Amino acid sequence: MSEIAAGWRAFTDLLRDPQALGFLGYLAVVLVIGAATARSNRRPQDYFLAGRRLGGWVAAISERASGESAWLLIGLPGLFFVDGFGALWVAVGCALGILFSWLFIAPRLRASTAADGSLTIPDYLENRFGDGHHSLRLVATLVILFFYTLYVSAQVVAAGKVLETAFGMPVEAGMALGVGIIVLYTLLGGFLAVAITDVVQGLLMVAALVLLPVVGLISLGGFEPLGEAIAAVDPDLLRVSAGRGGRALWMGLVIGSLGIGLGYMGQPHLLTRFMAVRSARQLRRGTGVALVWTSLSFWGAILVGAVGLALLQQGGLPGLPAGAALDDRERIMPLVAQALLHPWLAGVLISAAIAAMMSTADSQLLVATSAMAEDLCHKLLGWELPSRTMVGLSRVTTLMLGLLAFLLALYAKETVFHLVLYAWAGLGAVFGPVLLLGLWWRNCTRAGALAGMLTGLAVMLVWARTPVLKGLVYELVPAFLAALFATLLVSRLSRRGV
Repeated sequence: MSEIAAGWRAFTDLLRDPQALGFLGYLAVVLVIGAATARSNRRPQDYFLAGRRLGGWVAAISERASGESAWLLIGLPGLFFVDGFGALWVAVGCALGILFSWLFIAPRLRASTAADGSLTIPDYLENRFGDGHHSLRLVATLVILFFYTLYVSAQVVAAGKVLETAFGMPVEAGMALGVGIIVLYTLLGGFLAVAITDVVQGLLMVAALVLLPVVGLISLGGFEPLGEAIAAVDPDLLRVSAGRGGRALWMGLVIGSLGIGLGYMGQPHLLTRFMAVRSARQLRRGTGVALVWTSLSFWGAILVGAVGLALLQQGGLPGLPAGAALDDRERIMPLVAQALLHPWLAGVLISAAIAAMMSTADSQLLVATSAMAEDLCHKLLGWELPSRTMVGLSRVTTLMLGLLAFLLALYAKETVFHLVLYAWAGLGAVFGPVLLLGLWWRNCTRAGALAGMLTGLAVMLVWARTPVLKGLVYELVPAFLAALFATLLVSRLSRRGV
């Protein structure tokens, strides 16, 4: 009885905390959306693609919120502590990758998948290349399951960090709460719930990344005091070169950061947004929305890191004296919110960090679920089940994958930023080159596509695990180029009958 009483007291104390109330209000909204959309999922096409009826605004904000996971609000501000304004190279690379995907991947992928009825990326690959042996589907499904489980675990780690920093919640409890909410509304509402909650989450994310730097600059007295505080820590942080030169600058920072943009055309959880759009006209409308969101969010995230470092130097962060060291730089965003805003508003904007995690993890869970239920069980194993049974199987799969991601998160030792980069590289190298050539080059063959996928995967794994190579340039760059070359070469050879 004493334990129940203590738990009730802790709960009532939480309800008296304005910051916690803002956060709980956000959670209530996403759960209501999940419950409200539960009845719309009668067919696998509804659960995985919302019946292909998304509008341009919804698709754009959903795609952006899903693409920029917790690393945008947690990892990128923390990266400022290492690279300073050199982190702008990451922003430029991502913006270019996003623009390229919306202009050159989205229209053709939407048209192709609508024409052949593809529900998933493995579906599209098999249909595009007439793969009666199912080898492309098998490789694609296994890659999706592996990297998305890691990717979701990174988002769960981020939830634990944010909730510990904001509310003093044990990390493990924060991770359990985060993954529990995601699984619940994804399981109920499927793709439609994910897309609608992504809009709420995407707007909350961009609001946080615009408001926090503005309030921070006002608090500090403008850009000049900001620069002086950062220079007192390390003048190199004010330079876009981050104080590097030679190979470390051009290969490690510039090319490596720009290379992150290559991954956008190979992320199935983003590509499904293009597949679910109602029409080509809606896609064109969504392109502009996506670019505005990107510009505001990336600049804001970098400035959150800058403001946070300046406040830390001046003793303006809660519980940290001037000049103190931060044990985990990825906690800077919630600390800045707590330092600058009313507790209720801080709770709402701290929810933006959770929103970033949820908006990506829910999409990734759904893609992994489709890979398991649709691609593996239905298409590869030949299970012919009624539509409602398939939806039920998909929901069970979502629950199992969420649990697995939570267990992996408990043992994660890498930062959120590096966990995300690893999974991003794997997916980008395997799918990006093959999709690019498959959509734009009619001579691309099944053998070429398979060779490209396997080459991209092999090069990425070897490069990421070899310290000398990893220190040279981000593994996605060589893996993407190798996969592109392998696809081109083997396609030409196979068409000649070699």
